[in-house]
Amino acid sequence: MSSLLVDNIGELVTNTGAGDGPLGIRRNAAVLVEDGLVAWVGPNRYPPPADRRIDAEGAAVLPGFVDSHAHLVFAGDRAAEFAARMAGEPYTGGGIRTTVGATRAATDDELRATVRRLHGEALRQGTTTVEIKSGYGLTVPDETRSLRLAAEVSEETTFLGAHLVPAEYADRPDDYVGLVCGPMLAAAAPHARWIDVFCERGAFDADHTRAILTCGQAAGLGARLHANQLGPGPGVQLGVELGAASVDHCTHLTDADVDALAGAGGATVATLLPGAEFSTRSPYPDARRLLDAGVTVALATDCNPGSSYTSSMPFCIALAVREMRMSPTEAVWAATAGGAAALRRTDVGQLTPGARADLMILDAPSHLHLAYRPGVPLIRQVLHNGVPQCRP
Repeated sequence: MSSLLVDNIGELVTNTGAGDGPLGIRRNAAVLVEDGLVAWVGPNRYPPPADRRIDAEGAAVLPGFVDSHAHLVFAGDRAAEFAARMAGEPYTGGGIRTTVGATRAATDDELRATVRRLHGEALRQGTTTVEIKSGYGLTVPDETRSLRLAAEVSEETTFLGAHLVPAEYADRPDDYVGLVCGPMLAAAAPHARWIDVFCERGAFDADHTRAILTCGQAAGLGARLHANQLGPGPGVQLGVELGAASVDHCTHLTDADVDALAGAGGATVATLLPGAEFSTRSPYPDARRLLDAGVTVALATDCNPGSSYTSSMPFCIALAVREMRMSPTEAVWAATAGGAAALRRTDVGQLTPGARADLMILDAPSHLHLAYRPGVPLIRQVLHNGVPQCRP
């Protein structure tokens, strides 16, 4: 049994009741790791023996970020679309359908290289758990291979065949829903843990969303949902009704939506994706309204080539604090324990004996610096499953 001691920690965020405040902060602490798991957390003056040691030099140590919403399997580039949007110019390049075409045309190795590049980016920035969706293939073989490639780097894979009705089914949306619920789901389910639907105008309505999620649940997949991003709609309340683990975006909410999420008692998490609002110049979700109502909130990157091409959870934390009225403490919790709740995981997002030894050491004395110093590379060292990763 190999062991590793991380000691001389100035501020340890545990996200448990074993420390102070909502983040369970312990000061002058140490963490013992054995075989990829946290074995002990305690005061720095009484550390147990270990085979190896990492000196945190008085810095802050946090659980690894849990990014519970990302689209990493794709090909192509939509930088021109972003530039036109920022310049206030019309863009007719095709949006998601452009990415679908490029993804279908790409080889497995080309898609694999993109997934691994983005996964590596995220890891270097402190993300140790990332959910990866399909959704840019929209055929049975392309959705299946997207999930297969995603599963090479993450156990949190999501079947998003209902991302958009592809061009070849534009006049037959019912037929496409039948394909998603039938042959596509059957092929995708062995490679996925979750099923997701883009429930928005121009994508899938409430009836189609209900049918797809219900079929996915019957096949053993957990439900997640893109909801209420472009305007008010049925997605949030439908997600709560169906017991979805998370409803994501939540930009345009009615009082009834907020009440439904609050009434779920944390069973359905509101996952906010401020990178999308940043990249589209759209209104940000009102996180303060949700938090004050008692809703469990997570933060995620929504990393994708069109509307949020960032893999940086620290960037999303800074946006959440500046634009969404979250405190730095609330944003850090949402990016760690909140993301774990959105994935219904208890082994990540916290540092307590028995949890996975996923943690980061900051080049800073406190978690506050993640929002206080936006854009600064503050992640000094990352441990994933107890293994030190390459430094940024």
